[in-house]
Formats: sequence, C-alpha cells, structure tokens
Amino acid sequence: MTKHHQQPFFKTEDFWAIIIGSFLLLAGLAIYFSLLSADLKQKIAETSAIIQSEAGKPIKTVAWHEATAELAKLKLSEDPIGKFLKNLTTLPNKWSNNPIEAFYKPATPADMAAETNALALAREQALVAELAAQTVDFKIETLNSSAQSAIEQWQQLLSETEKKKAKLKAGAFSLPHIILLFGFLAVLFGIGAKVQGIPFKQFAQGFVPVFLLSLISLFLAAQNDFKDFGIEYAIWAILLGIIISNTIGTPGWATSALQTEFFIKTGLVLMGAELMIGKILAIGLPGIFVAWIVTPIVLVTTYWFGQNILKIASKSLNITISADMSVCGVSAAIATAAASKASREELTVAISLSMVFTAIMMVVMPLFVKFTGMPEVLGGAWIGGTVDSSGAVVAAGAALGEKAMYVATTIKMIQNMLIGLVAFCVAIYFATKVEKDAQAPQIGIGEIWHRFPKFILGFIGASVLFSILYASLDKHIANLVLENGILSDFTRNLRTWFFCLAFASIGLSTNFKTLKHHFVGGKPLILYVCGQLLNLLLTLGAAYLMFYIVFPEITAMI
Repeated sequence: MTKHHQQPFFKTEDFWAIIIGSFLLLAGLAIYFSLLSADLKQKIAETSAIIQSEAGKPIKTVAWHEATAELAKLKLSEDPIGKFLKNLTTLPNKWSNNPIEAFYKPATPADMAAETNALALAREQALVAELAAQTVDFKIETLNSSAQSAIEQWQQLLSETEKKKAKLKAGAFSLPHIILLFGFLAVLFGIGAKVQGIPFKQFAQGFVPVFLLSLISLFLAAQNDFKDFGIEYAIWAILLGIIISNTIGTPGWATSALQTEFFIKTGLVLMGAELMIGKILAIGLPGIFVAWIVTPIVLVTTYWFGQNILKIASKSLNITISADMSVCGVSAAIATAAASKASREELTVAISLSMVFTAIMMVVMPLFVKFTGMPEVLGGAWIGGTVDSSGAVVAAGAALGEKAMYVATTIKMIQNMLIGLVAFCVAIYFATKVEKDAQAPQIGIGEIWHRFPKFILGFIGASVLFSILYASLDKHIANLVLENGILSDFTRNLRTWFFCLAFASIGLSTNFKTLKHHFVGGKPLILYVCGQLLNLLLTLGAAYLMFYIVFPEITAMI
C-alpha cells in the first residue's frame, strides 16, 4: 500500500484513478447530453404536462399511469451510440440451466395474445370505473375506491406481463463487445500503469488473466440460483483467485497487472457520481441520523474494543476491519487501508470477513424482519445501516418491498458519503498518534496530505458535479440523462467491472501462508462479530427512534 511513497503525485495510482474516472464521467456526460434531441425534449415536456394535470385528481388515473410509464420507457440506449455504450459495458446475461445464455441469449418468440387481451380488458374496466368516479367530480368515496382498485389490478397485470416480456428479450451481452471492452480497459489502465513505472506491454500481458478471471466471476454471479443465495461476483473473484494462487500459483508475468488499489479507486471515483445529495436529502433527517451518528460511534467503539480488550497487535488491521464493518464494506476498507498504511494481507482479511457476513446477513435479516412483523420502513433502515455491500442492501431491501428497498438504499448512500471523512480522520490519527515517534520531529501537514487517500477528492468531486447537475436540470431530463443514462447504462457497469478486477487481483495475490498469523486466536473474527452485533443493536434503536418517535410524519410520506 506504500509502494509510491517517494513518487510525485502525477505518478501515483490515486492521481490516475481520478484522471481515468473523471475522463469516463465527463466523456459520458458529453455523449449522453448530445443524444438528447429536440424531439425527445418535446416529448418529455408533453408527457410531463399530462402527469402534472392528472396529479391534482384524488386518484392516480389511467392517463397518469400511462404518461408515467411513457417517461420511464424513454431511454437514450435506444440511440445507436447509447446502445453501443450500454452493450460495451454490460454484464453477462442472467441464466439458470443453460450457461450459453450468459454469453448469447436470443429473443424467445412467444404467443402473448392471451396476456394482451387480458391486459386490454383490465385497462377498459379501469377506464370505466374511473369515468364513473369522474362523472361526479370524484366526490363519492366508494366510486373513487372502486376506480383505484380497478386501476391497481390493471397495473399489477401490466407489471406481470412486462416481466414476462423482459424474460423473452434478447440478452445485451456479447463476445464481440467484451473483446472491445478488454482492449479499451487494457489501454486505459495500461497508460496509467506506464506512468507509474510499469511497462505497457508487461501490464497488458498480465491484464489478460485478470480480466478473464473477472469475466468468469461475473458469469458465475449471473446464475440465478447463486444470486438467490447472495453469492455475488466479489466472492467468486476472490475465491477463484485464491485457489489459483495457492495451488498452481499466480504466474510471475501476471503480477504487474494485479493493481488492486488502482482498479478499485477508479471504481470509487465513478461511484461518487451515484451519491447525489438531492436524493439523500429526500429522506430527511431520520436517514442522516441513522447513517452519520451511529456509524462513527460503532467505528470508534469497535477500534477501542480491538485495541483494549482483544489486544490486536496491528492497529491498521484493527481500523480497517472496523471501518469495513461499520461504514460500507469493501469501499471503506480500501480507503481506510490506504490512510492507515495497512498491508495487502490485512486488507484481504477485512474484505474476506465482510463478504462472508454480508452473504449471511442479506438472507437472514429479511427473514428476521418478516418473522418479527417489523414495519417495512424500519426493516429497510436497519438493513441499509448494517449490511455492508450496496448490492446486498438492494437485494435484502427488495425482499421486504419497495418502501424498504428505497429506505435501505438511500441510507446506504448516505453512509457511503462517510468514506472520504473516515479516510481523512484515519489519516490524521495514524500520522499524528499511532506512528508518532516521541523523539522524531513533529509530524506536519505534509505527512497528513501524503497519507490522505487522494482519490477521495475525485469521489467527492463526482458527487458534487452530479448533484449540481441533478438539481439544476428538469427532473425528467435529469433522470433520462443521468440516472437512466450515463449511470445506469455506462458507468455503473464499468464500476462493477473495475471492482471485479480488483477482487480478482486480491485473490491472485493472496497466499494463505501470509494470512495465517492474522487469524491466530480468532481475534479478527471476534472483532467483526462483536462490532456487527453492536452495529445491529444501535442501528435498529436509532432507526426506530428517528423514523417512528421523532419524525413519524416523514415516515408516513415514504
């Protein structure tokens, strides 16, 4: 983690993570905004006007639902350039029994006549019920309820039909696109590696097995049964990498491409664009309190527990596990490891613990919430504040319902914003307290700046830029270009690829012999379990207090 100690900033992986991440975001913005034609803007304006005019009625009318659906169907990926970018970065197709479908999934012809007729009939019944309520200006509650019920039945049938159609569509993933993506990423990271002192040819050669292992991991993670059990690409990448490195051994010619921090820091810069401040503010003070008050308490308490009760010898291992468990898993572990100068082996221990418990919690917590009859919003807030991986948070929240998923993912986003602050505080603490020599000169701002993981500046910059864009644009334009455009179809998938490359690098560079001494006495495991138990209890208490005692009116509006 300290290999670039004497290098100038422009030759460090932090600098190139910011450069590559910024290039992808700015290029993406330029391309996607150029796809926003005058006709598309006019269509958005006309459809938005319908939604606005229908919004004043006591019920959500058929016209309101159809206009809303029309807006949701507008995709910049329908444009040839947008479609190319989406296909270039897309992940392997979901598959169940036929592995070939992950790489080639043609459209499946099907007779949808029965569903189409049933859907048309349901829509007609909804229109009749709505007209009956509208005839008396929506003043009779029984007619309003009848209309609302008919419309909801139509919408449910429509949702089921759309899901069936989606399963029959052709998959976007293809081998030609993946070959292009490999070449693009090899050049992109190869340039950054060359400036850092690694010959381009040497990096490109080693990048081949790293990319192939990442592709295999994403392929396995796309299998539906594995997804249901919460076995995601991170687990596959590290597990397969460890098997290779501890059996046949990682080839020496591939080690130059095992750039764990470079890959994941670039992914984190892209991740910053997804953390838009406007979305965070929408959930209000309850979510902010749960994420920003409980998390630091758990982090500090767990670190204290590890040092004073468990007597963990490595302070950097202690703080990395504590941040991994309390903030947001792998992302926080990477940033904290960089700030505390943790070794790669210590980072691997923290990430391994995180992935095992994330897989368990994402399955067990929704079951526990349902078994106890916990309110959906409370369950979502609890999951969002405790489950480490963002993907696992979405999956666990969705298992409870739409409200739970919204609350869980929003709180996780709020929590993710602590990555930069935590890394900065850890850098200062370790530079001035942990490694301070009483006989050495006073550590100044220069050492703190050197210790600070500077890629966080790219992370914060991306968040600020996209937050400003989201706030300044018409909300429908913002959703089309930002949320459903560059983020959904381009950078989010790229981020997943970058993270998978990092996890594959971790696995390929991990040897059990180097990890063995970290698990002596089981202290890292005890630290994680005790810290997570504290996190579960405090988060549940804080979520109940804020969502149901202090701000029940906000909860009622969710």
